[in-house]
Amino acid sequence: MRPCMIALSAVLAGLSLPAWAVTADELVAKNLEARGGAEKLRAITSMHSLGKLRLGGGLEAKAESFALAPDKIRFELSLQGLTQVNAWDGAQGWAIDPFQGRRDPQKLSGDDTKDLALAADIAGPLLDAQKKGEKIEYLGTEDIDGTDAHKLRVTFKDGDSRVVYLDPDQFLEIRVVDHRMVRGQEQVQTTDLGEYEKVDGVYFPFEQGQVHIESAELNKPIDTGIFAFPSSTPAKR
Repeated sequence: MRPCMIALSAVLAGLSLPAWAVTADELVAKNLEARGGAEKLRAITSMHSLGKLRLGGGLEAKAESFALAPDKIRFELSLQGLTQVNAWDGAQGWAIDPFQGRRDPQKLSGDDTKDLALAADIAGPLLDAQKKGEKIEYLGTEDIDGTDAHKLRVTFKDGDSRVVYLDPDQFLEIRVVDHRMVRGQEQVQTTDLGEYEKVDGVYFPFEQGQVHIESAELNKPIDTGIFAFPSSTPAKR
């Protein structure tokens, strides 16, 4: 009887194992391939997108972004004749926030620019992570709205991290959770992603939390001046 018991124990143990074992490197490779391939992602020089931010109660604001590889980003949010601007030039962040009564540009502290610096990486942190000084770990799976998603944790050079949830079939991001230390306190931000569309051979999520992207274009000229802290003469786009 003992050999039979051993065999049965092995079968039961096998049932508790995943159908196939994966590593962080394998998941990253599958994600990059699903998005269009690492080479196409590396070839992106700029991105311009236009969409809307859903504010609730049927109210929507125009949302527009300009990104220039490798490290520049500008977001504009327009509503009722006012436009809020948040920008990162690769070294300094700044903002104009007329909704808070601040119509003149204000420089931002380092902690307040973390989300901008991360967003400026057009291809995202999973591409060439080692070269960027990032660490990626596989955390297993977690149920996300009925999907048994793979979890990857990206730890950045400054100690902040992002948990990326990948669809187990398509290997595209369906949720990201950012953990940032801001003025000594951890801030956690969750963004659900979906409605992927192909832009010049690369897939991007057109649903990003409360933001719906209506159009996007890659590798078009963008004036670098729009990312710099404004001088007396406004930069042209």
